[in-house]
Amino acid sequence: MIGTVLCYLLLPAVRLLRALRDAFFTCRKNVLLAKSPTTQVGGISFVPSRRSVPEEQEALLQQQLEEEAGGLHSSESAPAVGKVSDTLTSDWLEGSELLMTSLSNLNVASEVTWCSDQQHDELHTLMSLGPKEHAAVTKLPEEESVAMVGIAAWAAVRTQTDHQISGCTPSALEREDENTAVLGWSLAHDTEIVPVEGTAWPFYDTGQFQLFPEERPYHEILWRDWEDLSTQPAVPELGSEKGPLFEFRVMSYNILAQDLVEQSPDLYLHSQPDILDWSYRLPNLLQEIQHWDPDVLCLQEVQENHYWEQLEPTFRMMGFVCLYKRRTGKKTDGCAVCYKHSRFQLISVSPVEYFRPGMDILNRDNVGLVLLLQPLLPEGVRQKATSPLCVANTHVLYNPRRGDIKLAQMALLLAEVDKVAKTVEGRYCPVILCGDLNAVPDSPLYKFIRNGQLSYHGMPAWKVSGQEDFSQQLHQRKLQTPLWHSCLGITDNCQYVTLCQPKKSDRRKYSRDFLLQFRFCDAACERPAHLILWKGVTDVKPDRPAHWPKHLTMVNDPDPELFFPRFPGVIRHGLNLTSAYSHFLPQRGCPEVTTMPMGLGATVDYIFYSAEPTENGNEGGRRLYQDGALKLLGRLSLLSEDVLWLANGLPNPFCSSDHLCLLASFGLEISSA
Repeated sequence: MIGTVLCYLLLPAVRLLRALRDAFFTCRKNVLLAKSPTTQVGGISFVPSRRSVPEEQEALLQQQLEEEAGGLHSSESAPAVGKVSDTLTSDWLEGSELLMTSLSNLNVASEVTWCSDQQHDELHTLMSLGPKEHAAVTKLPEEESVAMVGIAAWAAVRTQTDHQISGCTPSALEREDENTAVLGWSLAHDTEIVPVEGTAWPFYDTGQFQLFPEERPYHEILWRDWEDLSTQPAVPELGSEKGPLFEFRVMSYNILAQDLVEQSPDLYLHSQPDILDWSYRLPNLLQEIQHWDPDVLCLQEVQENHYWEQLEPTFRMMGFVCLYKRRTGKKTDGCAVCYKHSRFQLISVSPVEYFRPGMDILNRDNVGLVLLLQPLLPEGVRQKATSPLCVANTHVLYNPRRGDIKLAQMALLLAEVDKVAKTVEGRYCPVILCGDLNAVPDSPLYKFIRNGQLSYHGMPAWKVSGQEDFSQQLHQRKLQTPLWHSCLGITDNCQYVTLCQPKKSDRRKYSRDFLLQFRFCDAACERPAHLILWKGVTDVKPDRPAHWPKHLTMVNDPDPELFFPRFPGVIRHGLNLTSAYSHFLPQRGCPEVTTMPMGLGATVDYIFYSAEPTENGNEGGRRLYQDGALKLLGRLSLLSEDVLWLANGLPNPFCSSDHLCLLASFGLEISSA
């Protein structure tokens, strides 16, 4: 009685497991066959075809399963049913694990192997043998035992990698450490193979899956080449040959503050939790920086406690002098600039805070750093000299909707750079501007930095950075003229008002007696309408002296108040900056990316440097440059979006930030002292 009940309980489960197992193997076989339009076996080409089990054979298999399940009425056959059930269950679990581990490696199986008729007969014979007879079969030379999954109509066969397949060596479990994604599927029943069109797969669409190549180590997938630009032919406009250069490397890197990771965990659901831990990411970041060995290091999203407790002491041991500026307000991260004390000497440092109370366009807590460094030449060229180098680092506001704030922050930074980099003669020393600008190439903000001019009046604020398209929204913030109030003290040329005009050496200094003559003028004798009336204090009106004329003639100020023009709807700067990167990968035919927010690749990190505009002018509104005193010698290539997808985006076990580092090599001309 118990056996009968157990039989009826297990029979549906056995049927379900069998159906799931067959569905899995059929799906798996179709995926692999769809990847190879033709297959070469023993010099004969076959087109992969879908062979369904004939209805008669399907009925026989079903009847056999029911007969085996019905044997539970006898005590001797009950263990056999349990064995069948356990076998099917374990095979299904194993097949499920195989499916999960192989979907990301579907194109590893470069070939689908079809067995010969003789090998099909051998496989069919093995399937028809019982357990005892199967165990008695001796292993043939150069073959291995077939891994039979229940009574499945498909047998796993290991494909060869040399395209010279002398025979099938079916073994699905020959080595546990081999990649299961390289398994092909071969027909296990002795039926004739009839080639059909490869597109005859009505129930499966191969376009639903993204096919990935064979799994490789991350350092091979994310390999970045060094582009040597010093070997390129010289530009004819430069004229003279290159003299000696002071060579140095600059790195810009957004290292992803840990507080920001914990505040926005939804942005990193694609990454494993253990690789997001700071204890895992810190050694990776330090190893990467030490490997590329920059002379100037510009970091963004540097958490304050991590900087003082871990980063700054480590960088100091690596020979760096570090300067740090935390974001204002309650933010816990900021920007840092580090330089090798053996290569540079600090002249000045200027922290820049973009938050200005009472100004809506500057009400964010982003910051920047501007340094003036003096290169230190080797002992052999002490008689020579180089120009100082201005290095700026910043992290601009992210919000894609507030392009007006981004422009104002950049104008404030450029004004500080203009102040630091301008020499006594009125020229600019070489400038390198690094940072996460949260703007894509060819966006208005990018064009403003590179071309030196932007007409912004009426422009939608979201369009400034080009990060997202909000054109479908009804109510859009638009940029108005002027972009910022004159009380900021910044001109439309991105210069401080107090520095935009040369000082006059003969400026007149007014004496006290000269100023006192105005105490009885008409304007001074008028009582303000809202002035509080205090007897004896605010009700007293000075009497005009008798010798004073009735109408006082105002003395003209020989040095009137500084005046700076306002250009309606246009902002400019005169630093002549161009990007160290081209933002396009010609060998892959796709754009470079420096970050992957929400799985979409974008370029928002930059290294700009000073260059000389060419005489040819502009090309399609784009200013053309050539190297001047500061020359770009090389750069570390960036990656494309599809390559980063192979590594599961950013961060990943190899890259511990959601940004890629930028690295460029420069040469600064050395002149006679």
